[in-house]
Amino acid sequence: MKINFHGAARNVTGSKHLITLKSGKKILLDCGLFQGMGKETDELNAHFGFVPSEVDFLILSHAHIDHSGLIPRLVAQGFNGVIYSTQATKELCRILLMDSAKIQAGDLKYKNKKLARQGKPLAQPLYEESDVERAMNLFITVEYLESTRLSDQVNLQFIDAGHIIGSASVHLTITEDKKTTHLSFSGDVGQYGDMLLRAPQKFPQADYLLLESTYGNRLHQAAQPTSQVLLNIIKDTCEVKKGKVIIPAFSVGRTQEILYLLNNLELEGKLPPVKVYVDSPLSAKATRIIENHAEGFNADVKDILEIDDNPFDFKGLHFINDVEESKALNKSNEPYVIISASGMAEAGRVKHHIKNAISDSKNTILMVGYCEPHSLGGRLLNGDKQVNIYGDPFEVLAEVKSIQSMSAHGDYIDLLQFISCQDPKKIKTLFLVHGEYEVQKEFRLKLIEKGFTNVEIPDRHQEFELN
Repeated sequence: MKINFHGAARNVTGSKHLITLKSGKKILLDCGLFQGMGKETDELNAHFGFVPSEVDFLILSHAHIDHSGLIPRLVAQGFNGVIYSTQATKELCRILLMDSAKIQAGDLKYKNKKLARQGKPLAQPLYEESDVERAMNLFITVEYLESTRLSDQVNLQFIDAGHIIGSASVHLTITEDKKTTHLSFSGDVGQYGDMLLRAPQKFPQADYLLLESTYGNRLHQAAQPTSQVLLNIIKDTCEVKKGKVIIPAFSVGRTQEILYLLNNLELEGKLPPVKVYVDSPLSAKATRIIENHAEGFNADVKDILEIDDNPFDFKGLHFINDVEESKALNKSNEPYVIISASGMAEAGRVKHHIKNAISDSKNTILMVGYCEPHSLGGRLLNGDKQVNIYGDPFEVLAEVKSIQSMSAHGDYIDLLQFISCQDPKKIKTLFLVHGEYEVQKEFRLKLIEKGFTNVEIPDRHQEFELN
């Protein structure tokens, strides 16, 4: 058996790990879109590094686009196997992947107009809506802790990873030549003490472990509670400076966390009378799905549900669907809060809102999660004084703030707690994935201190034999 790391290898997007059994069966763990990788992004997404039609099974850890976003392209290029996920992941994938197809189509209209004028060949999307529909027909859903037989050689078990609703760590039991191997893939690991979700659950002893490492050198501990930091930013920007707070937030997970915090502030009588707009049709759809999967909520949220039938709704909240209404917000001078996708500020309506707010010192751009360093969000977090948006330069005069404690990824203490159920002496190799290389090198030293003696940091397309 061998494994090849085709994405999220020394970077945090494009998660794709291909297991090839001696029999020739191929199992793909995740099929994610590369995001925010600069000029090489398109090339990375165009070529898998393997033949899609040869893949027998795709096992999906969760719905975020950097883990699921190339599934329709996989199907368009010949994959016709089975896709295994939890029910919530399947539901979220349907809306996320359809949205991705629509965004590509919209972006290409503008791009192809320029190419046509230049007499150049027109660009093609990675996939279309019809490919999404074909992909959704291949899904089979699996409950947490349920043992599922993929073939005579392979059994699958999902265990709650506490990252977003439906997220799972993946556990495979593989039998070859009368020998059994246990391989575990963490997926993305949530925080212990997450504001919405259950904590990541313990998982069976593995022989080989693929572990995410996004925050392998960071701690999320905040000097003040997250709700108080958010409240202070809204008061200072909207009430004192009469400006706008622009929050780029992933449609799944982060948007609902912000709404939950604001709802709780209203229940406590602390939320000022400021309008809050969620300018993302996708976020509205995702919120409705998440509301219907209360099985993933922690005890605190379930307590709130005893007194409030919707923990993501409050006075002054308005979901925007219409494009014209979205554009009108940029012409308004009233103070307000906008929550809009994407989380890295790389696409979607939030990019227009940032463009219109970034050069006014009254406003605040609030980042609430991880951003790939080359993305617009990453450049803002890095302190760049000028950024290009849609090809035009903009001076950064708005205040850029960050609440990193809201990340859906655990910090290095969370990650170490997640693997504390494992006996390091029984782990033959621990592979670090889904992290920047410098971060991974630091985290590797922490793992060695904990007794994990063989820690590898795979490069893109690097292959390893698993004995």
